[in-house]
Amino acid sequence: MDRCNFRCPYCMPESTYGEHFTFLRNDQRLSFDEIERLCRIAAELGVSKLRLTGGEPLLRPKLAELVARLRRIDGITDLAMTTNGVLLARQAAALRDAGLDRVTVSLDTLDPALFHRMSGGRGALNDVLAGIDAAQAVGFPQGVKLNTVVQRGVNEHSVIDLIERFRGTGIIPRLIEYMDVGNRNDWNAAAVVPSSELIAAIDARWPLQALPPKYPGEVATRFRFRDGAGEIGVISSISEPFCGACSRARLSSEGALYTCLFATQGTDFRTPLRDGSTDEALRDRLRQVWLRRADRYSEERAERRAGERRKIEMHYIGG
Repeated sequence: MDRCNFRCPYCMPESTYGEHFTFLRNDQRLSFDEIERLCRIAAELGVSKLRLTGGEPLLRPKLAELVARLRRIDGITDLAMTTNGVLLARQAAALRDAGLDRVTVSLDTLDPALFHRMSGGRGALNDVLAGIDAAQAVGFPQGVKLNTVVQRGVNEHSVIDLIERFRGTGIIPRLIEYMDVGNRNDWNAAAVVPSSELIAAIDARWPLQALPPKYPGEVATRFRFRDGAGEIGVISSISEPFCGACSRARLSSEGALYTCLFATQGTDFRTPLRDGSTDEALRDRLRQVWLRRADRYSEERAERRAGERRKIEMHYIGG
């Protein structure tokens, strides 16, 4: 879904995405049939994990129906969703019953006033917390995680409070370095809080132990609390790029496939989906896109060679 009911400054600032901004029409977005077909073909090529994101995926009508259809695809072993959580309380049970394995909620702070500002004045913290509680109550098989984008001078002072709130609950916070996604979030390297700094601060309060990756290419570096009160993760795209291990592709609402979060262009799949292309032709197109990928933007940024370029906006392809 390309739309969202928040206007977070680091993703969809109100100054750009105000009331007169034109989003995709319904006929421009892929239908559930088209999404299911392409995901089935991807699964035949070895894809085993799918994530629904946005924008805000829960704005898509009848999302639980799509979850059920994706759940039935042979080879899909992990079906997840990332959401801002505002609409989650009323849909959590339906999503769990449809077969969703896990949910990640974006939550940048527990300070109500700061939350209101960071959501662009569109969100209420209590609604998000209610969504988290509902997700935990319905018992998603692989649990609930949080995504927290940390910005210096904005919300880094509230990280310890957030960690304390969810320690021992089974919910896993993941702290994400502020990234230069898209072209409109006024990113500045000075606003990045390196993951190492965050881990040092948390470890000083609650001693941590590093954990090995659960699978090759895992983007989060994991730590457990030595007292047994759960775990946390950090995603360090700025300070420790992991381009070489990345195994993710992103499909936009309008059917463009991107092989990097920082891509400048994608490959159109909506046209061949709608012009009568066979599954074999789509499979070959998908295979060739993946085999030709050479994205390493985060490494190039670190080498000061990324330069200025127009990137796809994050609300089109998720985080």
